[in-house]
Amino acid sequence: MSSAPTNSPTPPDSDNAVASTTGKVYLIGAGPGAADLITVRGARLLAQADVVLHDALVTEEMLELCPQAVKISVGKRSGQRSTAQQVINERLIECAYQYRLVVRLKGGDPMLFGRADEELRALDSRNISYEIVPGITAALAAASSAQRPLTKRGIARSVSLFTSSTAPDEPSEFIMPNGDTLVQYMGGREATATAQRLLSLGYARTTPVVVVENCSRDNERILDLELGTLEQGLTQCSGPVLVMIGEALANRN
Repeated sequence: MSSAPTNSPTPPDSDNAVASTTGKVYLIGAGPGAADLITVRGARLLAQADVVLHDALVTEEMLELCPQAVKISVGKRSGQRSTAQQVINERLIECAYQYRLVVRLKGGDPMLFGRADEELRALDSRNISYEIVPGITAALAAASSAQRPLTKRGIARSVSLFTSSTAPDEPSEFIMPNGDTLVQYMGGREATATAQRLLSLGYARTTPVVVVENCSRDNERILDLELGTLEQGLTQCSGPVLVMIGEALANRN
């Protein structure tokens, strides 16, 4: 069961806090979902962790790799009640003052749509030592699951990874990125808007689309669509969704 650290000491107010008085924080990419897709290094550190602050997308199977650790859920899910980023930053700092080895476990890769910059800035502000362990990001795992390369000789030489999700204080205006293949993270709720934007830019309604829901998990589902169909939305999807768009994704049959 998840539990919060108790009797957390209050970090000193001085900006000159000495890193040696704190533990070390590891930002680890959990990969797309399946426990055996985390890196060997990530799994080794999990097995040594004193405390693990994990996202909502991290599975129970993954958390079984760290039975010895205190587990703290700090999940953020679009459209659902979640932990504010500022609170997560504060919990990371608190844990670094209480525990020797702190793991911040993030779905996919920490450096892609993982709000790593905000957490690293918070750790820097307290001179807390940290290290980043990469993970397999959803775009690569989804392409593998669907057996569709994101690049293809003579057809696709570039890939753009994007999300249209924004923070409350960010402008809502969105500019579609360029790329032969487009991959939208957290694209389920935005499917209709994404399709409409691309159609307005001149994309053909027959442009291939591959949707992967619950990537790499037991309940993974792969949908072969066209852009015109995507415009109708993805109401049939309830889990984490990744949307891949482009001619490189055409069915080989």
